Amino acid sequence: MEVGDGNLNLVFIVTGERGRVVVKQALPYVRAAGESWPLSLNRAYFEHHALTRLGSRAPGRLPQVYLFDPLQALQIIEYLQPHVVLRRQLIAGEFLPRLAPELGVYLARALFRGSDLCMPTAQLKADVALFLGNTELTGITEDLVFTDPFCECVRNRQTPGLDAEAVAARRDSELKIAALELKTRFCTVRQTLLHGDLHTGSVMACEADTRIIDAEFATYGPMGFDVGSLLGNLWLAWFAQVAHRVTVEDCASYRRWILQVVAEVWGAFAAEFSRLWRTERNGILGGKELFELQHDPGGAELVLQSTLAGIWEDTLGYAGIEMHRRIFGFAHVADFEDIADDALRAACARKALAAGRQLAVYRRSLTTVAQANDLVAGHGMAR
Repeated sequence: MEVGDGNLNLVFIVTGERGRVVVKQALPYVRAAGESWPLSLNRAYFEHHALTRLGSRAPGRLPQVYLFDPLQALQIIEYLQPHVVLRRQLIAGEFLPRLAPELGVYLARALFRGSDLCMPTAQLKADVALFLGNTELTGITEDLVFTDPFCECVRNRQTPGLDAEAVAARRDSELKIAALELKTRFCTVRQTLLHGDLHTGSVMACEADTRIIDAEFATYGPMGFDVGSLLGNLWLAWFAQVAHRVTVEDCASYRRWILQVVAEVWGAFAAEFSRLWRTERNGILGGKELFELQHDPGGAELVLQSTLAGIWEDTLGYAGIEMHRRIFGFAHVADFEDIADDALRAACARKALAAGRQLAVYRRSLTTVAQANDLVAGHGMAR
């Protein structure tokens, strides 16, 4: 049974006497655009290597890969049950008690353990060289996330009623400077192996478990890109709730829970990252020879706080850019697309854009997750 609802690949659930598996196959073009947008099959190769690496760094958070066939650009992967795509659960108003801590710990382990803070330098540089070959999908990210939404582009589209906002974004020098600064970091900072497309459609969850899927956009880049992509999509879900909840009380309650998830994801990330910093910081950038071996553990703690502050700044910037590209760009999100009323969809998106701009442009002045959540909530309440 073909079940893929993404932009790139075919995805099948295959059922037999011994159970079920997922079969994922790359097409020689972008599925959402058709043969007019050709695309190499190599993305299956990079996804396979990303799944195995990220899975080993954050055990239990990615599906098991049973087989990879490079000639068919095909993978056979663990079937997740009773997991459901997180975006659909957010639209339905489901509460998931383990979601936030498991996502935060996943991010810390995958990003820390794939960096120069932890990995042997020769192994890391070999991995960087490998994933730098994922040029087509990285190029898609560079264009669709950081460039197209802020200029006139045939791939762009927006909800009726947002034409003025699209023009304003293209004329907004501060926003475009932020987009270019963040694009520059994405293209030049090889901090860790990224999932590269970590949004609420790339997470499958149930009450007891959370998993990460769809890693074909994997590349080396700044840690805050993955964290920001995820938080930006959670904030988009927050803005869409007025269209998905039946009562004002239900909307307010679920919105509080989403903001709690955002806060707990960052809190769990920072706590686990700090634990790994103190116990697994053995890479070339670990600095143990400068601090612990010189009896200066306080210095190492100062560097830790500075590192987390830098990741947080990137996180806010990438979240804000993600919120724009999901409204003006090629790939939209069901949180908004499922809103049948164009006027209501545009109203939700308009508030999300205002918040996203603040997150991207003023990312250096929002130092805590509480401040970021307050900013989002303030824009959601505005007329």
